[in-house]
This record gives sequence, structure tokens and C-alpha cells, in this order.
Amino acid sequence: MNVYTDNAATTKLSRAALDAMEPVLTDVYGNPSSLHSLGQRAKEYLEQAREDVAAAVGADPKEIYFTSGGSEADNQAIRTGAYLGAKKGKKHIISSKFEHHAVLHTLSALEKEGFSVTLLDVYENGIVRAKDVANAITDETCLVTIMTANNEIGTVQPIKEIGEICRARGVLFHTDAVQAVGHIPIDVRDMNIDMLSLSAHKFHGPKGTGALYARRGILLKNIIDGGAQERGKRAGTENLPAIVGMAAAIKEATANMKENSAKITLMRNRLIEGLKDVERSRINGDMNCRLPGTLNMCFEGIEGESLLLLLDAKGISASSGSACTSGSLDPSHVLLALGVPVEIAHGSLRLSLSEYNTMEEMDYVVKSVKEVVSYLRSISPVWDKIKMEEK
Repeated sequence: MNVYTDNAATTKLSRAALDAMEPVLTDVYGNPSSLHSLGQRAKEYLEQAREDVAAAVGADPKEIYFTSGGSEADNQAIRTGAYLGAKKGKKHIISSKFEHHAVLHTLSALEKEGFSVTLLDVYENGIVRAKDVANAITDETCLVTIMTANNEIGTVQPIKEIGEICRARGVLFHTDAVQAVGHIPIDVRDMNIDMLSLSAHKFHGPKGTGALYARRGILLKNIIDGGAQERGKRAGTENLPAIVGMAAAIKEATANMKENSAKITLMRNRLIEGLKDVERSRINGDMNCRLPGTLNMCFEGIEGESLLLLLDAKGISASSGSACTSGSLDPSHVLLALGVPVEIAHGSLRLSLSEYNTMEEMDYVVKSVKEVVSYLRSISPVWDKIKMEEK
């Protein structure tokens, strides 16, 4: 049996997205910036896609800017908040310790430019406390950037409450919603979000395209200069087939969100019930405030890499954390931020589901994980030491 449980890394392209892309790939191939009829027809597709993406997050179409994905959108949003703040003499940014590296590395680069950054704790349950955000804001704060849902453990943050605090204090608020859009309800108006990043391949759209929502009145900082595309804020001919596919995928995902969430939650719970009693294992992150389909566990006495390779040999695709850090020998910064000891964090497993999975697959995953963990422990001197210390 082949089972794909790495949907937090990327998802299968949906039939709806593929069908939407086909005519744009073959017939409507004009440049949306061209004045001739073929170009203007392409522009119609582009603007309809903008409307569909905007509707999915409660925005106005003119507040949506198409990008190459979530990382670019994060970079542009954070640099916009930083540079707008610098113009007013404000150079302090607040974020959290377990953000995606697209956020953390951008913040590190800004620190070298003279900005100061406060990274908030996320505690054992993997949730940023709104009161910590409020306490960290100073007269120098220009931006708060907190992800909506964590990409490794799936915990959902109190975004609306954080947004209210930022709005009341006159501080711009950005959220990396790459893991959340299409999976949980998002309304940028209700949640007081000033800027939001999303990426198509996390909700069954194509890779290499995403969008940045920026509230009307926010003058975006260009990070790609050139032509006048995207109202002059993101140069380069738009990847129209991918954008149209993204719009079809997000429209389908939001329309079926309630049904899909219920189905996926039941499958995730089947995994939890099957694996929670594995000796010296732990589930990472809050059990309630989490995405429907993400489960992250640690198993003491084994290496995550070996676990993944043996699961792959059984036909199961999984991960030990973010796909963006694949190949790194360092333990997950997300798990370390939760206070998980380094030696335990090395034995992590992330299983992330979609509506395409089945209960039969979940039972196979549970059986396989138990077998592999048992085997790895049987040949592990580390596990032998753990058991000796118990005596």
C-alpha cells in the first residue's frame, strides 16, 4: 500500500485546479499586460482568479498581489512593515520562536540592517499568548508577524486576539497563513489582519504560486523590480496557468472546508488513538487548537531519519518536520521552542493528512509506525540505556 501523509509539505494537485489550468496553458496563452484581444482575455482570467482568492480570505480583489509562493509573500510583507516603520523611526519587530524560516531568516537579515527583533515563547503547547504580544509592544514597534498555524505541529494561534491588540496599538500585523488557508476559516477583516501570506500547493493548487494580501492603504515595498505588473508592486509576467489553478483550488477548498475538516479530523484521531500508547512517545502541541490533519509525535530512543526511511520502504510518505529543512542534521527549531529535549526531538515524525486519505490507510500507518519503532529500538543502544535507567 502506498500512503501519502506529507500534505503539510505539499499536496496533490486537484482535478479542479488541473481542469482550470488546461485552457490557459493551451488557448488563453496571451500576456495579461498586452492590449490585444488574446492578452485582454488572459487578463480577464487573471482578475477572476484575483476575485476568487480574495473571496476565500474575506478581502477585496485590489488587496491581493500574486507571488511565487508563501516565502516571497512573507519576505515582502515583513520588509514592508519594517521599512514603513523605519520611516517613522520605529525599528522593532515582534515574532515567535517557531515561525517558518521564510520569516525567521528575513528577520535575521533585518537585524543586520539595524532592526531589533523580539521572538516570543510558544510554551509547551505550541501556542503564542496574546498577552505576551501586548507586553512586548513598545513605542518603537512597527510590525508583529505571527503565523496562523504552525507547519510542523499544526497548532493554531489566537490570530484574531493578536490582531485586535495590534490594531488598538497602531502596529501593523502580518500572519503567515500558508498552512491555514483552505483548511480553517480565515477572514482578514474579522481577524484584524493587515497582511497575510498564502501558497497554492498547500491546498491542492500548483507549486510555485501564492499570494500576499495587503490591506488597502498599505504601500508595499517592492522586492522584485521591473515592469508594472501587480499594480507595480511585483514585477514579472504573471504565471497565469498556476494562478488560475490556485484560484480553482482555493475556491474548492473553502467550499468543502467543513466536510473535509470533519473527515480529516476523524482520520487524525484514528492515528492518535493508535499511536498514543506507544511506550515513551509524546504528541507535540495542543490537542485542541490544531489543524485538522497534522499530527507530530516524538519517539524516544530512535532517529527520525531512520524512521522515515523505513516507513518509506513500506510505502508511507511522511516527514520529521518542515520540508524546507530537509537534509539538516539539526533538531527541529519548532520542537526545541516547545521545550522538547534535543535527544527526543531527533526522533520526531510528522503525519499530515488530506481529504484524499482513507481510514484504511490510517490503520496501515499505525501498524507500520509501531513495527518500525519497535524494530529501531531493538537495535538501538540509546534505547537500551533508557531501559536500563528505568530499572
